[in-house]
Amino acid sequence: MKKIIAEVFRRGFVACGLGPIVLAIFYLIMQQQGIIQTLTVNQVCIGIFSLTALAFVAGGMNAIYQIERLPLMGAIGIHGGVLYVSYLITYLVNGWLESGITPILVFTVIFVVGYLAVWAVIYSVTKKSTDQLNAILKEKQTRPSSDCKIQHQSHTCPEI
Repeated sequence: MKKIIAEVFRRGFVACGLGPIVLAIFYLIMQQQGIIQTLTVNQVCIGIFSLTALAFVAGGMNAIYQIERLPLMGAIGIHGGVLYVSYLITYLVNGWLESGITPILVFTVIFVVGYLAVWAVIYSVTKKSTDQLNAILKEKQTRPSSDCKIQHQSHTCPEI
């Protein structure tokens, strides 16, 4: 368990550096769209702190997939839930999402659809790679290797 906690902190601290960069891009986009013109020191500081914390959580949470005793669906559920709460709090604290049932429901739907889309891509890429590796292994198992030595009408091959 110590290794997992250490990995959470390692990944979290690596990701922390991206938080302020994402915030700067976010603010530039909002400025270009005419949504904001100026920011107070308080807004900038809260933005930097909250996105740094969000980046730490998002980066660190990936270590949950290293817990072998945790079923994959459980890990996905915990990961998605923690990310959802973290993003929701960050958006509310920074004033990027209005408080209220409708904005939070819209945010929830967008988050769930985005999260599922990312997992669908990950699943399809992983499945394709796994299928290719399985095909290679099957091919190696069905045809004798060039390392095989034919002896008395039978052959012996090294283990794969």
